[in-house]
Amino acid sequence: MNAASKKILIADDDSSVRLVLSQAFTRLGYQVRATGNATTLLKWVTDGEGDLVVTDVMMPDENVFDVLPRIRKERPKLPIIVMSAQNTLLTAVNAADAGAFEYVSKPFDLDDVTAAARRALSRPADAEASKAQARAMRDERLPLIGRSAPMQEVYRTIARLVGADLTVLILGESGTGKELVARALHELGRRRDGKFVVINLAAVPRERVEAELFGRGEGDNGRLVEADGGTLFLDEIGDMPLDAQTRLLRVIDGTEPVINPKTGRRPNVRIIAATNRDLRGLIQQGLFREDLFFRLNVAPVRLPPLRDRAEDIPDLARTFLLRAAREGLPAKTIDQSALDRLKSHPWPGNVRELENLMRRMCALYAEELITARIVDRELQDHAPAVRSEEGPVTLSTLVERHLASHFADQPDGVPPPGLYDRILEEVERPLIQLTLSATRGNQVRAAEILGLNRNTLRKKIQDLGVEMTRGRR
Repeated sequence: MNAASKKILIADDDSSVRLVLSQAFTRLGYQVRATGNATTLLKWVTDGEGDLVVTDVMMPDENVFDVLPRIRKERPKLPIIVMSAQNTLLTAVNAADAGAFEYVSKPFDLDDVTAAARRALSRPADAEASKAQARAMRDERLPLIGRSAPMQEVYRTIARLVGADLTVLILGESGTGKELVARALHELGRRRDGKFVVINLAAVPRERVEAELFGRGEGDNGRLVEADGGTLFLDEIGDMPLDAQTRLLRVIDGTEPVINPKTGRRPNVRIIAATNRDLRGLIQQGLFREDLFFRLNVAPVRLPPLRDRAEDIPDLARTFLLRAAREGLPAKTIDQSALDRLKSHPWPGNVRELENLMRRMCALYAEELITARIVDRELQDHAPAVRSEEGPVTLSTLVERHLASHFADQPDGVPPPGLYDRILEEVERPLIQLTLSATRGNQVRAAEILGLNRNTLRKKIQDLGVEMTRGRR
């Protein structure tokens, strides 16, 4: 069937949009009918007209999301391109869930719309392959990807929180997309016109955390003031030193005034925090304030690890291949055997690990089709060394595994500067805390057990922010 024998139905209440699209499709040789309401569109579809529908979401008589199920029932194979000026994650997800071939945000690029129409009208006979490719094209523009039950729960939670201005705590393993969720909450919420300010507390030297957050004075106001009117995202909150935790708690409670010098008022900031650590465990170790935890944990969002939503891996893989191609890497496709192999991998680095793998295969392999053989080779080459566990697992083994996972979690495989001191602090803090707990806060006895000079121990207690608790076993 050539272009002249194919008809495109356009539905949009904006006459200028109808005119632009009608002229563009007519120049390409398609027949066109256009309407400004959903009722007429549904009648045309029911009468068997059209090979493609291009429609806006908000129509004067009906929301198209209410009409799409009826269209799908009448004409299940009719491709539909949905357009909307409400450029949100939920709009795109709703379009996909309703069976749309593709979602296009307004204002649109005319070339993007016509290209999507060509794809829709020349879909391959393999309906499943066509749907998968269409999902990948849609997902490539989304911050969060996945249709599994765990991800649907995440979407529902986001939908409940975007209209509120609550403090949110995002929990999940490294690489699950915690910052993406934080950005979605900001961009869909009331503060979308304000700044989204990020501070990664694991990447900031401990002695500089307070200055980064609250400023150094003399024109340096800190991230809290910078985020005034917007959102402050505290990534890796579990790595925040205790003294900075105390000050943050006072700021949240209003007992320590922080003033924006431009407005003369307290900064109006929504706080979103995230961590891959067990905060309750840190509280028991004396490394995280319980009262701050309750201030932050007003609305928790738990992100599932990739191994618990393996059914999303094919959509993710195809989407990452499209993104890589858009960024200039060689275009690739992936076959079912490779997807099956990906689904069987445990993914300790989660979605970030999968994205890095897809980029690596695009860059390193000449083959246009990624197969299970290529996936196996890459997963084997980049797997961390695993030692025999027939005997007791040593601290050295656990540290090595932790570090291997930490390196793998980084976007380019290289952690930010200051790694040596951060790792030493991670070991020293619980070691000193547990020793002091065992000696009921007796520093002389603790120093003897640790093999440290008492003055050295006292300085480490102060520098590491170790809380002193007396009389505790």
